Amino acid sequence: MIVFRYLSREVLVTLSAVSAVLLVIIMSGRFIKYLAQAAQGVLDPGVLFLIMGYRLPGFLQLILPLGLFLGILLAYGRLYLESEMTVLSATGMSQQRLLGMTMAPAALVAVLVAWLSLGLAPQGVTQVAQIINQQDALTEFDTLVPGRFQTLRDGSRVTYTEQLSEDRGNLAGVFISEKRFSQDKTKERAPSVLVAEKGRQEIGADGNRYLILENGYRYDGNPGQADYRAIKYDTYGVLLPKPEVSEEITDREAIPTSELIGSDGRRERAELQWRLSLPLLVFVVTLLAVPLSRVNPRQGRFLKLLPAILLYMAYLTMLIAVRGALEKGKLPIGLGIWWVHGVFLLIGLGLMYWEPLRLKRAARRAEVAHG
Repeated sequence: MIVFRYLSREVLVTLSAVSAVLLVIIMSGRFIKYLAQAAQGVLDPGVLFLIMGYRLPGFLQLILPLGLFLGILLAYGRLYLESEMTVLSATGMSQQRLLGMTMAPAALVAVLVAWLSLGLAPQGVTQVAQIINQQDALTEFDTLVPGRFQTLRDGSRVTYTEQLSEDRGNLAGVFISEKRFSQDKTKERAPSVLVAEKGRQEIGADGNRYLILENGYRYDGNPGQADYRAIKYDTYGVLLPKPEVSEEITDREAIPTSELIGSDGRRERAELQWRLSLPLLVFVVTLLAVPLSRVNPRQGRFLKLLPAILLYMAYLTMLIAVRGALEKGKLPIGLGIWWVHGVFLLIGLGLMYWEPLRLKRAARRAEVAHG
């Protein structure tokens, strides 16, 4: 029991450290992406951390199996390097018994991954989709930031304001640049530029929203050309595009697992198999990691780390590729994704029993030679 607690603690502590580092790296990259969208006015900066929180279960369901895999390699590799595993082997600790002890923390991780993949991750995707739909319903002025140029989603207009009231109804120091096209919409012309001392939003009798600019100028064309015009105005109205509002969530990753179980659709069944595969992935990578962690103290603990990571990446890549093939109908849904686990399960068993078999054969040859 003491050895079991010691090994479990080593694996779980290393798992936590590795997973934390991987989580920070992945979330930082995704946060930078969302931050860029907020800077462009696509997202409200106030929802960035909310989106990241809802995406967290989706990140963890993929990070934890890799964290466990690396945790076993690093923790047991250190024990081999410091000859602690040699001492344990001398007391009767076989590879099979070591694997059995390692399966206990692996089962804990598998339960957590199952909870994430079957429950929390789909809920998080649903919440993110709802937030994105709400953001799509906002106009460019709902996400306008004073002192920053903001481009409309389709790139047809750039807006700038020096000041913006708290209710976002009044602007001061307004600049707007709009693209212009020929009558047949095939050739882009010089942009139209609007500048105004102030502006306000109004809803017209037709229900459309307008930006009413006051005391400004409109410039069409390029200075020095025949079609160039500069017009001074007291009041000028700009039609604000209607936001595209969508309440429908089409992402399959957002479908509750209970609905996937009763579905006959190819894509839905492939999604269900993917979610069930992640907890199974935990046990298979544990079987792979235990024999791969066995290193010679003279060779160092990192000798097998790169090949092991490549093996894991091949495993995960095959799962993702087969999932895509199932969704597109390139593989029969009856075959499913399970055969990939079977292939790497056989690889793990081969790694587990190859070394003992090799040593037994060498011992037999030595006996025959001496006999």
